[in-house]
Amino acid sequence: MTASSIRAATVQFEARPGDKDYNLGRIRHFVAEAAAQGVQMLAFPEMCVTGYWFVRNLDRAGLEALAEPVPDGPSVTALRALAGQHGMLIGAGLIERGDDGRLHNTYAVCMPDGQVHAHRKLHAFEHEHIHSGDGYTVFDTPWGVRAGVLICWDNNLIENARATALLGASVLLAPHQTGGTNSRSPHAMKPIPLERWQRRAEDPAAIEAEFRGPNGREWLLRWLPSRAHDNGMFLLFSNGVGQDDDEVRTGNAMLLDPYGRILAETWAAADALVVADLDLTLLPLCSGRRWMQGRRPELYGILTERRGDERNAREARFSEAPVRR
Repeated sequence: MTASSIRAATVQFEARPGDKDYNLGRIRHFVAEAAAQGVQMLAFPEMCVTGYWFVRNLDRAGLEALAEPVPDGPSVTALRALAGQHGMLIGAGLIERGDDGRLHNTYAVCMPDGQVHAHRKLHAFEHEHIHSGDGYTVFDTPWGVRAGVLICWDNNLIENARATALLGASVLLAPHQTGGTNSRSPHAMKPIPLERWQRRAEDPAAIEAEFRGPNGREWLLRWLPSRAHDNGMFLLFSNGVGQDDDEVRTGNAMLLDPYGRILAETWAAADALVVADLDLTLLPLCSGRRWMQGRRPELYGILTERRGDERNAREARFSEAPVRR
């Protein structure tokens, strides 16, 4: 039976690089805070269990030391216990070691009944030894709606959001580590001086301006609401915050409805939990869902044809893109 609403939440927190005990402690803290507010679905950031940007400097042995099997490794086992204890859907990211020995940037969604749905980032670029996944992740929830997962760069490609919606997702978990990155695009994000984060207590206005400006919230609002609106999905945006190796993550945790409207958000320069009720009665007639009913798939063959300038995510992220005329 479908509920009329779901109480959902997203978290932003500053993960410590390689310190799983600390990071799992922060997760436990926010799970308890969410449970006290009746939260049913809770999203944590990408690779928040292991830490994120520092991994690009590790060798293969260093990555292997961080990686765990999913779902039976110690971190996901701990998350499963929390999900069962609180009757909550809990998603969090880590480095997975697959049965074939390959490493993945994986987001584990632990269900109240002990099931785990693992999404491997489709466009991984963090390290040459972290491999991209090859499939979408959409699943049923106890509240009668289907949910899906796209990790960070996965959300940048509009095809991924549409495919997830076509597979039936009404709620999209969108864990990130973004903001303050050194984009090669001239009018996209740029780095935030680490000093502004480190002096946030002395000069809160400076870091708030960064988080709300073109390197943070303004950039997100150029595209994030459209993923929700055009595909008729609620969107749970979770993100890192604070120092992440030599970059500053901008937080801005938020929840959006299927019209792309922001239900709740924060631009706090701190670890934070953001909670909102998802009104599921909005779904049937929201614009994106009505528009999708007018699709003409016979016209869309071009979407699956190669143009000839495709690159893997790592090349696209770090290499100079050719000019297409």
